[in-house]
Amino acid sequence: MRLRLNSEYGTLKAVLMHRPGAEIDRLTPYNIEEYLFEDMPYLEQMQREHDEFRSLIKGATGATVYRLLDLLVETMIDDNLLLDAMELALADKGLSYLAGDVIARMSTMECAQAMLAGVKVRDLKAKRLHAKVLDDMPDHSFVITPNPNGYFMRDPAAVIQTGVISCQMKYPSRRREAMLMRLIMENHPLFKGAANIVYPNENFESAATKPYPFIEGGDIIILSEKALAIGNSERTSGEAIREVAKQVLASGDVERVYEVILPPKRNFMHLDTVFTIIDENLVVTYPDALQAVLETRVYRKEGVDPDGQTILSTEVLNKSLLTVLQNEIEYLEVINCGGDNPDSASREQWFDGANVFAIGPRRVISYNRNIHTNRKLREMGVEVLRIPSSELSRGLGGPRCMTMALDRQEF
Repeated sequence: MRLRLNSEYGTLKAVLMHRPGAEIDRLTPYNIEEYLFEDMPYLEQMQREHDEFRSLIKGATGATVYRLLDLLVETMIDDNLLLDAMELALADKGLSYLAGDVIARMSTMECAQAMLAGVKVRDLKAKRLHAKVLDDMPDHSFVITPNPNGYFMRDPAAVIQTGVISCQMKYPSRRREAMLMRLIMENHPLFKGAANIVYPNENFESAATKPYPFIEGGDIIILSEKALAIGNSERTSGEAIREVAKQVLASGDVERVYEVILPPKRNFMHLDTVFTIIDENLVVTYPDALQAVLETRVYRKEGVDPDGQTILSTEVLNKSLLTVLQNEIEYLEVINCGGDNPDSASREQWFDGANVFAIGPRRVISYNRNIHTNRKLREMGVEVLRIPSSELSRGLGGPRCMTMALDRQEF
């Protein structure tokens, strides 16, 4: 697979998704804050909604929809990779030395599910794994923590113009998501040799064990073939953006990387909660954001130092995000989330009204609950395909958040 994208809106050809699983039922009133949730979704209904979402993508585009669990199992058929992944998953609790015993008692599918849904002490005891360290731990405690945010496939990696950005999640409860994605990108037959990892420049084990500046895929938006925008947000650091800019600009294929400074507000968590691009000159946005964002930095390649590292030039734009987008996108048209009603805008932004998923030019998938945003989209000639959202939306992420676009039709 090519693993290069030049737009956010080209007709979708391949996408990666994760159907929510047992990890959702690991959420309790006592741990939802640790796992970055504000509520506990009802899993069975959540799965029905996700199945409808996946079926809609396939039916509307004919795109190939890859499932994370399938790719993980197919990758971990390699015994060495399975052992590496299990050691890393157990490392958080200082139990890497148990990896061999664990995989000896579990199938490859069970191991893959454990990476996503977690494993408790009682689960290992039920598999007749006896170790003194387990006897000293409460039966209900986690040996491998769950990844309930895993259905937000946008964040652990991002396919851009020059390859793949392998992300580093800010919060520990999400870091295994990026580790598993890197494992798949480097080793699955579908991607091996085709996934040009532009950041970080380290192999799988180094990237998984060595902290580097945090960056998440929801902050990464392709503005055009020559321009990339990355939000400096609660979950993506300026240091990471500058390092990514050096790598992305090195080839000359991308000429501008924009660092968009987002206000530290919950509803500005990622750049794609602020705006998404759904055609070459059409964006849907949270209206307050275009005026609230008043600083953007533009990085360009100025030269190369004696060590062959890219030297960046930096231009600071003390202008609104609207002005920045107008300068980059000719004949820009803007659709406001929630329409023209401030109350509707605020309410629908909370449920990611601006976070639609473009499956083609002026063709989007949106939550059915965002009725005012959907009406405005249709008024602008956008085809809106709606999905149910009573449970999927409880994680506070929209259709774009739940999809990692892998391939689109080029223009």
